[in-house]
Amino acid sequence: MRTHRRLLTVTGLTAAALATAGLNTSAFAATTLTSGHVDVLDAEWDGADLHLHVHDEESGTEYEPADVTLSVPAAAKVTNPGYGFLGSGSRIWLLPDTEAEADAAGVLFAGVSTEHLTTGVFTGDNVSYRLVSATRDGAATDDFSVYTGSGVRWYDSDTATTSYKSRTFPVGAHNHANWAFEEAGTYRLTFRVQGTAGGVTESATATYTVVVSP
Repeated sequence: MRTHRRLLTVTGLTAAALATAGLNTSAFAATTLTSGHVDVLDAEWDGADLHLHVHDEESGTEYEPADVTLSVPAAAKVTNPGYGFLGSGSRIWLLPDTEAEADAAGVLFAGVSTEHLTTGVFTGDNVSYRLVSATRDGAATDDFSVYTGSGVRWYDSDTATTSYKSRTFPVGAHNHANWAFEEAGTYRLTFRVQGTAGGVTESATATYTVVVSP
């Protein structure tokens, strides 16, 4: 059973109160996820609109992306496998594409899900996820990518190319790949899910916060 978390938690209420008082709320987050199976990109259709959520498979809880911080600890650092798009550094921070590796490292097993979308709604029974923008510590960054174990890129934040920004997935699917970060910092990753339903283009956009520790 999926638990929906769409109301402010106690922490969220505290942040809201501080915002009303005109104070800096950047240090407050309703929920921080650090390990376990989490579908970072999880789309739903309510019959009229698409929605994006973060789905914690461990607890069955669903969160609004704005209410979640995804934590990538120092334990996620691995030797750079040498793919050109991962930069020249000797180490990267990696959320691996297999659950056993993620559990062994104590890091998130990050998924891309369309399993809560049903067939017969969207043209071709598929939707696309697009990486709209990526920043690290407030500036555009080329330090984020998602790729398969064989080095096939799904996403790359490199602003020098328009490639690897969008990928189509069939509805009712559940997918995993490596999520890589080349530098420590606070990333803001904006994704859009889009599909055509009844001849109308439907979409939803959300920004995800990822904190990568040195």
